[in-house]
Amino acid sequence: MTEQQRIEIEAAAFRRLLSHLDNNKDVQNIDLMLVGDFCRNCLSKWYAAEAQARGLDIDYDAAREAIYGMPYSQWKENHQAPATPEQQAAFEAKQAAKKKD
Repeated sequence: MTEQQRIEIEAAAFRRLLSHLDNNKDVQNIDLMLVGDFCRNCLSKWYAAEAQARGLDIDYDAAREAIYGMPYSQWKENHQAPATPEQQAAFEAKQAAKKKD
């Protein structure tokens, strides 16, 4: 496999991940954080950081729109449910455990 082929495959897999997340909007960011220790916002931050590392002027809001497929405020209004007390407690426990490591 050439370097260009590897890059194209990785890019296609990333686009497929974004499509999968878009098709599963019922999966909340807090669910992703609890299970995978990342969420759509994490992807947005990574996207912006990689763009900036390559000299591109992409801010966090633009990165969020690239990841969410719409402005974050619109996604949040239409698809984000409030965290349940159980989800919030699990998230806080996970964060506390990470600090101990």
